[in-house]
Amino acid sequence: MAAARPAPRPLTVIAKRAITPNMLRVTLGGPGLAGFPAGQAGGYLKLRLPSNAGKPCVRTYTISGQRDGELDVDFALHADAQGHAGPATRWAVGARAAELLEVGGPGVAKPLPPGHDFYLIAGDMTSLPAISVNLAALPAEARGFVAIEISEAADRQDLPCPAGVKIAWLVKEPGSDPELLARTLRAQEWPAGSVYAWVACEFAAMRAMRTYLREERGLGLERLYISSYWQAGSTEDRHREVKQADLAAAPA
Repeated sequence: MAAARPAPRPLTVIAKRAITPNMLRVTLGGPGLAGFPAGQAGGYLKLRLPSNAGKPCVRTYTISGQRDGELDVDFALHADAQGHAGPATRWAVGARAAELLEVGGPGVAKPLPPGHDFYLIAGDMTSLPAISVNLAALPAEARGFVAIEISEAADRQDLPCPAGVKIAWLVKEPGSDPELLARTLRAQEWPAGSVYAWVACEFAAMRAMRTYLREERGLGLERLYISSYWQAGSTEDRHREVKQADLAAAPA
């Protein structure tokens, strides 16, 4: 019999600040954080956000930082072509100090496993928090290449990473060019030795990356983590359905 899922924790908004023009950091804490395990940066939370449907709207976000009594959650701010923001963006922009938010978790992080000669990392602003945590955890001698789509040049962040890891900032609205990440990696010379790839991005971009890394480069599941965090032009619920169907149909 499966263990009962822990009840959501009521956390308090402690602070909020802009990291870049399109990335907002909300710090959560308060008494509801008592007993929360340490070392969860890179893991995820299930945020129970207010909605017009009468019940909370659940969204998944990475824990971008953790300190004693505090968790940081970074929100990529975006809207659709009509300027309508989703529930997470609306909540983050309007959040006020001392406001309560119920959260579930933590969920398990997807770190970069040790022991590889080279790390290929690709993502967009939605996966930037996870990428930042993963880069900071690499050993000083690690080598790699990182491609990150950002909305504008000012969205670059000073990410801590080893000297042997190069970061390419791709200034183009995430989701507008699904081939951009795969095209960028194809332009790089394929590294020698054991290569591990970590990818998290928009759904169509993820599929293009999967074609390159799985089918063309032959990376098996032991050397590849790949996931879509969102789908352009789709709701979160619809993306979840499409993602599940794609996973079922994808080659093993």
